[in-house]
Amino acid sequence: MSDSRSANTIKLSIMMFLLLFAWGAWFATLKLAFITNGLGDFIGGAFESAPIGAIFAPLFLGLIADRFFPSEKVMGVLLLIGGALMAWIALLAPAGAAQGPLIVKLMIAYMCCYMPTLGLANTITFHNLPRNKFPMIRVWGTIGWIVAGLGLGFAGWSDSLNIFWLAAGSSVLLGAMSFTLPHTPAPAKGQPVNLRSLLMLDAFKLFRHPPFAVFAICSMLLCVPLAYYYGQTSDFLGAAGYTEAGSFMTIGQMSEIVFMLLIPFFFRKLGVKMMLLIGMGCWVLRYALFALGAPDQVAWMLLLGVALHGICYDFFFVTGFMYTDKKAPKEIRGQAQSLLVFLTQGLGMFFGFRFAFGGNFPFTEAKLPNTVGSGESTLGAPPSADLVNAIKEANADAPAKSTIDSLQGMFGKDYPEGLDASLIEPSMSQWKSYWMFPMILAIVILVIFAVSFWDKINTDEEEEGSE
Repeated sequence: MSDSRSANTIKLSIMMFLLLFAWGAWFATLKLAFITNGLGDFIGGAFESAPIGAIFAPLFLGLIADRFFPSEKVMGVLLLIGGALMAWIALLAPAGAAQGPLIVKLMIAYMCCYMPTLGLANTITFHNLPRNKFPMIRVWGTIGWIVAGLGLGFAGWSDSLNIFWLAAGSSVLLGAMSFTLPHTPAPAKGQPVNLRSLLMLDAFKLFRHPPFAVFAICSMLLCVPLAYYYGQTSDFLGAAGYTEAGSFMTIGQMSEIVFMLLIPFFFRKLGVKMMLLIGMGCWVLRYALFALGAPDQVAWMLLLGVALHGICYDFFFVTGFMYTDKKAPKEIRGQAQSLLVFLTQGLGMFFGFRFAFGGNFPFTEAKLPNTVGSGESTLGAPPSADLVNAIKEANADAPAKSTIDSLQGMFGKDYPEGLDASLIEPSMSQWKSYWMFPMILAIVILVIFAVSFWDKINTDEEEEGSE
């Protein structure tokens, strides 16, 4: 390996680490931080910022970033702006609900800056290193997310507004560093704007093939129950006695790394349909474990439910991207992947967060069902609100933790002394009802996919594509 390529490998690894660190610093425990700091009514809107950013990103990349400016410069500017926005959020958040509407608007603006950087980071990596080196660079992103969660747990910040300062600092740091990344010219510089490509019109033709249509629609629908995991798990774990939910949830990312390495083997041995079914089935199993383990806070059930994240994500979403790459003709593969992201991380997650937290059907006054606590609680006040706040108050009265206690608390389950035990049973029983909804929804999607999807593709490394 040449000195320049070795230097690029180090820089790009740090880039991926910081990029996902900045997201993992706040996203996993956002609800827990909001609910314990008087911002409970704005959780849904804050989470919806991510899918809105995912919908916006392809348009920004196609119209501006890919045509006029070097990718590393665009990423630097976006992250510096994003870091400033996140710092503004950190300054406003202590005021609580009074600043809630502005915080949501700033969160949307931040994610519209952040989401395009995921694509820009891939562009920079592919331009400066061989394609087969990408996995070893990308894995540092997952490690960054894990380190962020572990840091939150060790510092005791899982329910703290300091998560926004951590995200702001890492965004600014990477923004400044981006200007030192390897030069990556605008990939479409000088080319005319292609609306067919920008709007993914050619990729939509893949819906003429029934197997792909079934796969794409089921992928989008599965992101509705997926939003329940991202949106509610930190609060659920906090109510179950896992005070440092941020570090505990990194177990899911750790398993993701393991299964990511196993994907090529299983892709060849099991085929697309079986891998997708296993991934869907694990979503059902995860929510069943959460529901059954909630009333008595059964530790092994909650641990396994979190640890399943690796197989849930990799076997369905990573396999789905591989299937799309195989199914689409070579000339529209980029469009096809953008379409899948639009359907899943965009539309699917948006409606998932709407269902998980309640709200209006977009652009109407019609209410979507508020499934928090099976409709027994108000928007933004989940069944664990009183319990989580009581835990926070009890922890505030507890003596300062030693370093050893902080390390043990990162993954430990324990209610603080002085907690009103009468709050635990009613709260956790409602969580059982809550997790039943995404479980049933995942079962329905699983059955539809199992009976409707029939397709055979070549699972080796050879080129393939629809005619």
